[in-house]
Amino acid sequence: MKRLYVFIFVFWISLNHVFGNIKLPALFSDNMVLQREMAVPVWGWADPGEKVIVELGGHFAETTASVEGRWKVSLGHLEAGGPFQLIVKGKNTITIQNVLVGEVWVCSGQSNMAMEVKESANAKQEISSAYYPQMREFQVKRTKSLIPLDDVSPVDHPEISTLNKWEVCDSSTVGHFTAVGYYFGLNLYKKLKIPIGLIHASWGGTTAEAWTPRDTMESDPDLNLILKHWPDYNNDEEWLKDEYGKFVKEVETAHKQGITEPLYFNQPSVLYNGIIAPLIPYAIRGVAWYQGESNAYRSYQYRTLLPALIQKWRTAWGEGTFPFLVVQLANYSFEPQVFPELREAQSMAVSVPRTNMVVTIDLGDSASIHPLNKQDVGYRLYLLACNTVYGEKILCSGPAFKSMLISGDKCILSFINVGEGLCIKDSKSLNGFMVSGADKRFFTAEAVIEGDKVVVRSNLIAHPLAVRYAWANYPHCNLYNKHGNNFYLPASPFRTDNWPGLTFNRN
Repeated sequence: MKRLYVFIFVFWISLNHVFGNIKLPALFSDNMVLQREMAVPVWGWADPGEKVIVELGGHFAETTASVEGRWKVSLGHLEAGGPFQLIVKGKNTITIQNVLVGEVWVCSGQSNMAMEVKESANAKQEISSAYYPQMREFQVKRTKSLIPLDDVSPVDHPEISTLNKWEVCDSSTVGHFTAVGYYFGLNLYKKLKIPIGLIHASWGGTTAEAWTPRDTMESDPDLNLILKHWPDYNNDEEWLKDEYGKFVKEVETAHKQGITEPLYFNQPSVLYNGIIAPLIPYAIRGVAWYQGESNAYRSYQYRTLLPALIQKWRTAWGEGTFPFLVVQLANYSFEPQVFPELREAQSMAVSVPRTNMVVTIDLGDSASIHPLNKQDVGYRLYLLACNTVYGEKILCSGPAFKSMLISGDKCILSFINVGEGLCIKDSKSLNGFMVSGADKRFFTAEAVIEGDKVVVRSNLIAHPLAVRYAWANYPHCNLYNKHGNNFYLPASPFRTDNWPGLTFNRN
């Protein structure tokens, strides 16, 4: 019965698109921002065989709708600027007004990406000073689906009238922009002085598997376990147990009433299908990703899942290896100590080409998983993008562990990204280092900076084997690199061992 309802829904959507005048996805609407310096896809629906002509700023393209009533053209390469009109002609004419060309970024993840400017630090001041008409945001309506959708789900309530449309940034709109995305985009705008478009596609509390296409998990033996066991993951946290309990009751009610079974927001693939698929193949520069809290109890699994998600999104978009910027989880005090392993999994994703990570180990809140300081998160994303995407040779990340040499009872650690030197923030001594011998018991260690190295030792360990730094949910750590005479960016948490952790057997 469920499959029948899905078929009827898809058939209705197809009929709605195929028959009648030319139609465009919701992304193609007034105030939109198109990606500069690349071929820009424009697509939609029309009568089978209908001729379609697309025009923007002196660029033209034409095609004929397929027998299924679909069409797609490419415009470009477009130079930054505007405003333009995007004109699409067939049996009818659609004119999209106030179109800009610049840089387009997708901002996705869970609640720390979903947090809005009005909820972040210094919100009143930030909102009152916001007048940037060349910055726009398109916030995608949160939608679950068993199959990839062609377009975003319709907005059917006045309370969510800000969704599924491009909004120009000013003090009346910026309050509900993604805070991380806004501060990232604002820094880019001030630097590049060209239009910035943010596509906000996030949902609080969500797992990475909900954002991953089903065939990606089906084709990987390790990830295939997710499809079998995902209901069990809702036992990790009390609030998830409560949410899943409500969902189970909704399913029972649906069965009794003979209606379509609802979908769960953390069900594998449902958010990729409902939120990400409708965006593809809209031309973008890259993705900023802030997610992982809800996968922390399965951090070893995340080592495979996040790279698979990145690679599948790129394949589906068809743009090649676009930049994927990951925000590492901030410090937060709770038990059990699983965040270090998730942060490690995030750092391992950097091995995927054109994937980079910002460290926020110093920007958290011990009492809240949602720290208010999103300005610095956005700024660090901006630094990373400047260096890795826009070709500016600047220091964009903190010290990262390179290698260890053991000499007697000392562990001598080498680092990359030291800037103008290693330094200590707000203290006379380094904090956050632990050392262990063969028994795998870790003790707080003394650590001193010697040039571009850190020397670590403990009176309790005569024969050290491993060192860990900032290896806690809420670590007290203070190793930074130097820019000028000041401390700059924090070192990333790391460990030199590969001993199994708390989440090693959690799949």
